[in-house]
Amino acid sequence: MLFGRRKDVAKRRWRLSAKLLIASSVATVIGFSAICASVMLDMRHGEEELARQTLENLASSIDSEISRNVELYDLSLRAVASSMLLPEIKQVSAPIRHLILFDHAATAKHFGAIQVFDAEGRLIVDASTLDPVPENRADEEYFTVHREAPDTGLFLSRPMLHRGAYAIVLSRRITSADGKFLGVVAGSIRFSYFHDLFARLRLGADDIITVYRRDGTVIMRTPFDLDVIGHNLSQVPGMTQVLGEPSGSYSRPSVVDGVTRLFVWRSSSSPLIVQVGKPWTSILNLWRTEATRIAGIMAALIAFVLGVTLFLAREIGRRARAEERLEELATTDPLTGLKNRRKFDTEIDLEWRRAARSGTPVALLMIDADHFKSYNDTWGHQAGDQVLVGIAICISDSVRRAGDCAARFGGEEFALLLPGLSNVEAFRMAETVRLKVAHWSEDPVSTVSIGVASMIPAASLDWSDLIAAADKALYAAKANGRNQSVLASLPQLALVA
Repeated sequence: MLFGRRKDVAKRRWRLSAKLLIASSVATVIGFSAICASVMLDMRHGEEELARQTLENLASSIDSEISRNVELYDLSLRAVASSMLLPEIKQVSAPIRHLILFDHAATAKHFGAIQVFDAEGRLIVDASTLDPVPENRADEEYFTVHREAPDTGLFLSRPMLHRGAYAIVLSRRITSADGKFLGVVAGSIRFSYFHDLFARLRLGADDIITVYRRDGTVIMRTPFDLDVIGHNLSQVPGMTQVLGEPSGSYSRPSVVDGVTRLFVWRSSSSPLIVQVGKPWTSILNLWRTEATRIAGIMAALIAFVLGVTLFLAREIGRRARAEERLEELATTDPLTGLKNRRKFDTEIDLEWRRAARSGTPVALLMIDADHFKSYNDTWGHQAGDQVLVGIAICISDSVRRAGDCAARFGGEEFALLLPGLSNVEAFRMAETVRLKVAHWSEDPVSTVSIGVASMIPAASLDWSDLIAAADKALYAAKANGRNQSVLASLPQLALVA
């Protein structure tokens, strides 16, 4: 029984070792996975920040380009508006007037000719011709705004078809010295300017660039979509921030195609706002590739580590079972299956020390087969071995506690160590064993004599004294006629039938 307990302890030890190995491997895998995940998140944040900086630089570059050209064109409008206030301008000939008005006017293939309209909206001067065709623009937005709001300054119209081409009209009010409205000077920037500007940029397939007016009206967009141009998007989520702050970024699905993008905008002192958007799929494409590659490597490593761990755990189990088997062979009597003398000496020393610490008794039964030598000589060794095996079975069947140790002491002699039992309790156990052996076979040879001793360890005593006392009681039982139990009393032996 004690061997079974030791075996269970050994099993628990190797299982604990295997579990500890598995737990350590799992913890290591989790740790490396956490580090890898942290690195991947840092890489993702780095990609996001790099994309944001790139888009900021792109938006700033486009904004600077547009602002510079708008400013140059506005200088021409200012010059014309100022020159129209000269008293002599009405008295000179048309060619001279053109030289005076448009000498400093900005000229480029994407800029429309500057026109001057009087207070009634009639065209009076056209930079493209000395003899302009009569037309009236009193109903146009860029005219009515200046007529009704003197402090408008430079005004950019909604995208419109102007003089045969899609363009935005830039205009300024002509005001007399006394504040009277005298007319409007207007020019245009054609859509071709923005197409040419955006064509020089290296954009992704789903990248978008949008130029807004300060009220949220879309002036230009790439990819070009005429259905979007001219629409006011001030009520779209996120546009309040775009229209209210000089720069920033946000992420949300586009109202045009539903693709989620990172949007970055830049707004200088010009009346236009430039917004650049890049889809997250494009921003994180390289990161996803790297993440997939690293995840694949990590998965392979995890599978390898777990595989090796399970293999080692299995080997630990095999080794533990082999050690248990070796221990069993080294501590078990091969004939009876009980503990051998060496294991018994180890157990009695252990229990004696434990009892000395706790102040509890240790009992010992010394059991000897009666008339065994004569039976062995008469019936042979095999028959004698069967008797010994039967006695061992009877002893084992009588033992119920895990701490008890039954052993073959030598030859036909057995020992039963009973920690914690008093004299009376040990004697009862001895009688149980004796009667069980007697009932096992009616042959007189199958009876046993038992010596019983119980001691509380003291400084002057040793476990060998317990063995000597039980052994003396055994000899007394044999001298008294065999097939009986004798209880040893210290210092004298009390014989109990």
